Amino acid sequence: MQKYECEACGYIYDPAKGDPDSGIAPGTPWEDVPDDWICPICGVGKDMFKPTD
Repeated sequence: MQKYECEACGYIYDPAKGDPDSGIAPGTPWEDVPDDWICPICGVGKDMFKPTD
């Protein structure tokens, strides 16, 4: 699955890991992450993430 990187701090959202501390279960694809989710490191919105290679 495609990973996404926070443009502000470099945090990588990995769908295989999810973000359990924020209620995002492992295996959750980016498209299914709620629009109001924020980066667990710096707090920016989902719109500040870009796909990574």
